[in-house]
Amino acid sequence: MLLLVAVFALAQLGTVTGRDTPDTKNYLAYALSLRGEDKRETAAVTIDYACAGRAARARREQRVDVLRFAAPSPAARVARKCRAELWRTVDARLRAGQSGGHTLPFMSERFMRIFEVRPGYPVFLVPFVTVLGATWGLWAAGVAVTAAGGVLVHLLLRTRRVPVPLALTGQALYYVLPCGATAMRPMAEGLMLALTLAALWGCALALDGRHRPGIALTCGALAALFAVKHSQALFLGVSLAAAGALIAVRRRVRGRPAGRAVLALTAVGCCAVLGTLLLARALHYPTEADSVQDLLTDHYARPDRARPWPELLRLEGHFWWEWLRRQLWQPLFAALLAAGAFGALRRGGRAFGVFVAAAAFTGFLTQAAHPDITVWGERLIVLAWLLPVVGVPLLLERVTARPVGLPGPRSADERSAAVR
Repeated sequence: MLLLVAVFALAQLGTVTGRDTPDTKNYLAYALSLRGEDKRETAAVTIDYACAGRAARARREQRVDVLRFAAPSPAARVARKCRAELWRTVDARLRAGQSGGHTLPFMSERFMRIFEVRPGYPVFLVPFVTVLGATWGLWAAGVAVTAAGGVLVHLLLRTRRVPVPLALTGQALYYVLPCGATAMRPMAEGLMLALTLAALWGCALALDGRHRPGIALTCGALAALFAVKHSQALFLGVSLAAAGALIAVRRRVRGRPAGRAVLALTAVGCCAVLGTLLLARALHYPTEADSVQDLLTDHYARPDRARPWPELLRLEGHFWWEWLRRQLWQPLFAALLAAGAFGALRRGGRAFGVFVAAAAFTGFLTQAAHPDITVWGERLIVLAWLLPVVGVPLLLERVTARPVGLPGPRSADERSAAVR
């Protein structure tokens, strides 16, 4: 298990810079603010990091451009232009009085509020950027949280008594499938994946008879998810509650007791939903309506839509039709989902498989909340990849456990006939 972690970490040295996204600036600025930096110091470090990443990507693209590969590196020019643009934006907004909160005013105050209510990931980053600086700190944080996700997959499968080689297979799948690449990006998704796996491990422990540690782990993971991204805590709570209710009803119909673990996990999911909704309202977090307006107005760059919900439903129809078309064109994701679902439900135990499928379904819920085709196959739906990560090793165990009929020794007459 540790050898896989070491190999994965060494492989990530190939790309230390250039993994960042536009969201990274907001998380890094938040972490630096928590460390005590003022706005100007935070802006200097954050803008230098973001522009170094943009310059690194430009250099890599230029080196493999068939027309420009022999030209001088554009990195310095791109970095200068990036710094000028970002400093101009930040300076103008700071002078206009947009200086509240922990983030920097790269965009409107209404948009930045989305990141102000996500302190979990910046808190996680603080020790890394304090000790190693922005570039290596964000890289090390990505390695740590991604490695932890793979280890959690291993522990989860071992809790279900999967042999060590197949548990290592699940850990390796986590690293090589989009889970690993997305978790390595300096965004909240890596921590979300790890905490979702921690909640699933708690479910596995509870279903295995270790109720107290299992329920405590699931509750702790859901509470931490609220701090990282409260919508994911809501989606996971809804999914766990629905999974537990489905299992309980099915068992009751068949004349069996629902089971203490299933009822407890259902209650935990319901409490997570209720607690998330009440606490988000009490803290005045952005609402569902704000999220829809953010989507339909290009991050509030355009006027609010008068009838956002009908427009969202129409966009959903277009999005999922295009998503399905692309899946039929390149069906790897769909095939792995099917294999993972079969393995989780048939080999992992029906109750455990339902909880795994429910957790993976939160990826589809996240994507449905943001039907943006430009990121359809990456970070928004990434939680759905947990289904093949956990289910495929269970399916492989089912396949490898089947006895294989080998030919026995042949008689003298059979050997003579074969010679003739």
